[in-house]
Amino acid sequence: MLFALLCEDRTDAGSLRAETRAEHLAHLKALGTRLRFAGPFLDEGEKPVGSLLVVEAESREAAEALAAQDPYARAGLFRSVTVRRWNWTVNNPDAA
Repeated sequence: MLFALLCEDRTDAGSLRAETRAEHLAHLKALGTRLRFAGPFLDEGEKPVGSLLVVEAESREAAEALAAQDPYARAGLFRSVTVRRWNWTVNNPDAA
């Protein structure tokens, strides 16, 4: 099952995202094929203000556990994280 992780940064996070980015990217790479895609949300000035990740997990609880293990989450960067079941219906490379 696929789950979208919708993560919003705290407005007072300051440089926390930049300081934690290398560890965050290493964590994402270590997820292997469980991570379908990921990237930051940007504000009008092109500054990251959150993240979108789509992960494959056997349950909502497993997806929530993946979200909690993210170095950004562990560092307290996110103001909120929403986990939603997601169905990839258009341009899904696995749906041949």
